[in-house]
Amino acid sequence: MKCGRDTKERLILNTGNTAVAENPVSASPVETPSPKFTDFAISDNLKNRLTAAGFITPTPVQAGAIPPALEGHDVLATAATGTGKTLSFLVPMIQRMDANPLPAPTAQEGQQKRQIKPIRSLILLPTRELAMQVLENYAKIVPNSKHDAVLVCGGLSENPQLEALRRGPRVVVATPGRLEDYLKRGQISIRNVEMLVLDEVDRMLDMGFLPAIRRIVAALPKTRQTMCYSATLDANIAEIVRDYVSHPKRVQIGTTSKPNERVELRAYTVMQDQKLGLLDQMLNEEQGTFLVFSRTKHGADRVGRKLEKLGHQTSVIHGDRSQSQRTSALRSFASGKSRILVATDVAARGIDISHIAHVVNYDLPNASEDFVHRIGRTGRASATGVATTFVMPQERSDARRIERELKISFNWREADKNLQKEERSGPIDMNKVSDMMQLETRAWKTNSQGTSLEDAPVPQRRNGNGGRPGGRRGNGGGRPNGGNGSSGGGFRRRRRQS
Repeated sequence: MKCGRDTKERLILNTGNTAVAENPVSASPVETPSPKFTDFAISDNLKNRLTAAGFITPTPVQAGAIPPALEGHDVLATAATGTGKTLSFLVPMIQRMDANPLPAPTAQEGQQKRQIKPIRSLILLPTRELAMQVLENYAKIVPNSKHDAVLVCGGLSENPQLEALRRGPRVVVATPGRLEDYLKRGQISIRNVEMLVLDEVDRMLDMGFLPAIRRIVAALPKTRQTMCYSATLDANIAEIVRDYVSHPKRVQIGTTSKPNERVELRAYTVMQDQKLGLLDQMLNEEQGTFLVFSRTKHGADRVGRKLEKLGHQTSVIHGDRSQSQRTSALRSFASGKSRILVATDVAARGIDISHIAHVVNYDLPNASEDFVHRIGRTGRASATGVATTFVMPQERSDARRIERELKISFNWREADKNLQKEERSGPIDMNKVSDMMQLETRAWKTNSQGTSLEDAPVPQRRNGNGGRPGGRRGNGGGRPNGGNGSSGGGFRRRRRQS
């Protein structure tokens, strides 16, 4: 068989920016130069601003999504959090608005009452933290436009938001609940929006925002450009997203249904009362920052207090914290003032901090997908990371189920049996109880060590009741705050407490 120089070659691009030539003569990889932001079809002004902000080489999702978006196509992208999605929609958005400025007002319009400029771009996200991070990135690229982008979200004072909207921003970055509230009250108009971004679609659906999203999209022009991003794209999400995009360009980066391969997965078998001692040991032996996940808000507060008493600088974030407290905690952790951030799953998909070295599952997550999103906070970009899961003996079957569902293997270890045990509430001596009200108040008041009955060790599961007094069959689950208590300790989703 003769193979000449005109043999057809097909180039297959992978996420590592490597082109592989499929040639009958030679199948050796051919390295191609990594693209630069200056290679995109954007204005010189925007190129200079990106360079000045330190954005030189695009990540795979940016390299995949920006070119079709610049051409005006809708984009449907699947990529894990932390892969650079924000810049992948901000660059084409800014380029579109800069290249097509609104016409200057006519003389007649100038004589009339000043007209508020229409909102041209709308970005919807599930959490305040993500929304604020998007605004921070926007400010890096558009540094001299103070009122160009406005934050619309709950948990913050309304008046500054409404005043900022009256100034006529080009971009609104919003959470669905607060935006829908403003729409109903006539405080905002989105009938002129040219580009819509739906970020973390799967997370917004998890949080129950679908009805609000449907009503918001119904108020938008049908002739618009839409970019949708999701960490996962199962059949349910794909069906919903199909209503919002038109002939989208599909961008899929990596595998989002399993942990990052650059993250080392460890699992420690440890008793409940030795978890704090094990975490303290890790903090003393390992370098870098720690993101620690607790299942409940009360548990996060308790672990944070205990770590502070042990001399560790710690911040705490969960759903019961005010917006100022959450912002302060994230800022303290991001700046390095606090080495540890203790969080519930509210932070699992909402933290965009690149330097997290360790993720610790202090409590086993509710579901496999929660495990993936938790540990996705480390090993971002090209960095490596460590994810450690604390597993009590009675939870071992649940941890094994995570391994099977995600097709992963933990590096199993046994915690040191000599670790210091955390002092917890002991049994009550009925012979010494003079006032029966002590039995009722005991469950709600902490003792001198700051612990309470709510933090008692998780009992063994028995007959689906979890060993809890008064537990109904199938609801105890053997874990605090609910769960599935079917035979075998099924690993099912429980109500989130974040």
